[in-house]
Amino acid sequence: MPDRVIPGPAESVAPPPAATPSAGHGPPPSTRPGLPWQAKFGALALIWGSSFLLMKYALHWFAPIQIATGRILFGAVTVTLLLRLVGGRLPRSRRVWAHLLVVGLLLASLPFTLFPLGEERVASALAGIGNATTPMATVLATAAMLPAERLPGRKIVAVGVGFLGVLVIAQPWQASGRPDLLGFGFTLVAGASYGIGWTWVRKHLAKEDLGGLQLPAALLVVASAQMVVVLLAWWALHRGAFATPWSSVAGATGGWAQPVLSLLALGVLGTGVAYLLQFDVVRAVGQQVGSLVTYVIPIVSVALGYLLLGERLGVWQLAGAALVLGAAVFVAGPNRRRPVSQAR
Repeated sequence: MPDRVIPGPAESVAPPPAATPSAGHGPPPSTRPGLPWQAKFGALALIWGSSFLLMKYALHWFAPIQIATGRILFGAVTVTLLLRLVGGRLPRSRRVWAHLLVVGLLLASLPFTLFPLGEERVASALAGIGNATTPMATVLATAAMLPAERLPGRKIVAVGVGFLGVLVIAQPWQASGRPDLLGFGFTLVAGASYGIGWTWVRKHLAKEDLGGLQLPAALLVVASAQMVVVLLAWWALHRGAFATPWSSVAGATGGWAQPVLSLLALGVLGTGVAYLLQFDVVRAVGQQVGSLVTYVIPIVSVALGYLLLGERLGVWQLAGAALVLGAAVFVAGPNRRRPVSQAR
């Protein structure tokens, strides 16, 4: 296995995964050394798949900007503490931090804000499906930002099929009975931002030594600063409705415990614990198998939405979801290599 793996056009993340451990930084401690990788893989899919359910719960009490800020702050604290625990440190290069301003926006601030914004208008199940567009966005971003990399025609076709699936889900030909287009659009942009962000990392930071938890810790630190500024600006514009930046939304339903615990779980479990689980899975079976968790996430989000929120998807939405997931799996498959003819 290489020292670090930065997702390419065949890989995707949701939320952004950490790179594999690199020499000099020390691997993070194993979550449960005696636990088989299949159990860790399942736990990882459950944690990331349930994030859409947790955002729905958090929306009962918090606004989307508050959810994004809290999630990133909790995540930054968790991952930074884990980084210190294993003897790692944040990057020192100014050039790296300059690029991290973009990476933090694309891999944390933007998607973590857009997903709850979308879930104000659409079901959590649809938000999970929107996340599956990341591989298609990665292919398009690679073609635009890394033109030297040749992309197989079959993957371009798969991207087209994926966008056809998005169109089927959106049902623009229907006047009623379709999902809210703006809300679903927010989730699509959020999923696409992961693909663009990781392509930016591959283009500008691939040669930097950012293995282990160094990259996710650094990007979450940057995103924390970004979101604190956004939160304060948002609060300044809504001071009539919110006494403090963390005041509950008007008409908040239920008690505070479930929304607050959901927000805490999004940050602590969805970043720190999930990163450790991902490290263990990648070390055990490699990045190719580890990346397959991306395609289990929508299944988990749909199942939890059905079981716990009573969400129901129509026939068109299920058909479109099948097209999107099928295209994502096809895009993420390994490139076929032509056999090299033996010299005579």
